[in-house]
Amino acid sequence: MNIYQRFFAIAKEKNITESELYISKNSSLSMGVFHGEMESIQASTNITVVARGVYRGKFGQATTSSFTKDKIPFLVDAIVENAKVIEKEEIASLFKGSEKYKRVNTFNSELEKVPTEKKKADLFALEKAILAKDKRIIEAANISYNESSSELIILNSHGLKLKQKNNNFAFVGVAVAKENSETKTNFDLILDNDYKNVNIDELAEKIVNGALDKLGGTPTDSKKMKVVLSPDVFASLTSIYINSADAERVQKRSSLFVNKLNTKVASTKVTISEKPLAKTVYARSFDDEGVATSNKDIIKKGILTTYLYNLETAKKDGVETTGNGYKAGGKIGAGVATLFIKPGKFTKEQLFEKVNEGIYITELEGMNAGINAVSGNFSLKAEGFLIENGKKTRPVALITVSGNLLELFQNITAVGSDTKMQLGGVNAPSVIVRQLSIAGK
Repeated sequence: MNIYQRFFAIAKEKNITESELYISKNSSLSMGVFHGEMESIQASTNITVVARGVYRGKFGQATTSSFTKDKIPFLVDAIVENAKVIEKEEIASLFKGSEKYKRVNTFNSELEKVPTEKKKADLFALEKAILAKDKRIIEAANISYNESSSELIILNSHGLKLKQKNNNFAFVGVAVAKENSETKTNFDLILDNDYKNVNIDELAEKIVNGALDKLGGTPTDSKKMKVVLSPDVFASLTSIYINSADAERVQKRSSLFVNKLNTKVASTKVTISEKPLAKTVYARSFDDEGVATSNKDIIKKGILTTYLYNLETAKKDGVETTGNGYKAGGKIGAGVATLFIKPGKFTKEQLFEKVNEGIYITELEGMNAGINAVSGNFSLKAEGFLIENGKKTRPVALITVSGNLLELFQNITAVGSDTKMQLGGVNAPSVIVRQLSIAGK
């Protein structure tokens, strides 16, 4: 009898009718350099075990940071005691498992074979390359390498056995550019789990050029303008927008999508899909409740086709879960593994030509605080570039962009082909928005 079987056996002896183990193992490596010196290096490994069970029709739960034979009686007793104080009237039951799971391979064993000294050398090379690109670059900041590996195991007394491993790394850098009395910064990164895709000089070039391009930025006139949103900006807005598809928020009537299922919530140019089975570093074959994930459209040609359900919210609406149950802050909420916005056929330059006169927004500040999740209204500080005669021209700074999130998505008139996977798992292109209010000088 292995340790897992022992847990289920003891739980049964204590009259726990159904039981589950959720085991998360994580390891990480973080390194940072500053002024040619190794500023920090840290490696860590941790395990979290969440044991759940049904006792007298109620759920009980216990958590531990290690899982050994001597911990099992403690976990089982804690489940019983926790269940005794639960006041929910509904009868609890565990998810037995989906009929079928599609396997996704998101663990690259070759990454572990790359020597730490090689990663250190590339980190120093990144700092050196940033500083050498242009005399206006006065500092290379936040130069870091972060690597993580995770393994998730879900087992239950019904015979469910699920396991998935993921790993990835990120090289991150910031360039500080100064000209006269003006200082600008720019951030970029490489996110992957295949070290063969690392190109330090190319990353340094993007970081430096982004900082230099911002120099000389001034406010533009206050007026309503045609807007092109960069992939980074559109990804962030999409992530906030899709949060409204969380069924719990809809049920609590705190969502933009209340009573909008199967209705038009965006332009027909917009299709937003969740693709947890796509080959990315964020891929998942099952959610945190053990439900099989699936690729699906959330918004198809502007129509909201589904809400995002976990087991509890699905039961409340009398529907099947969509496999979007993910842990957040100690409870199961609704989340997505990855989002893909369907790209269009236009290059970024062609989008500028279509706009002719407008503004290209490359940065928005304070989105989490500056967007009202219920009304969708927003007012955000922004930076970018003017678009004049169909070309990107001078940098723009010290402006505020305001509008409404629902109206923004409904007013998308063209979608670019320049998709980019962002931190957080949103793969987004540039888009044209018919009109937004710009406050400048």
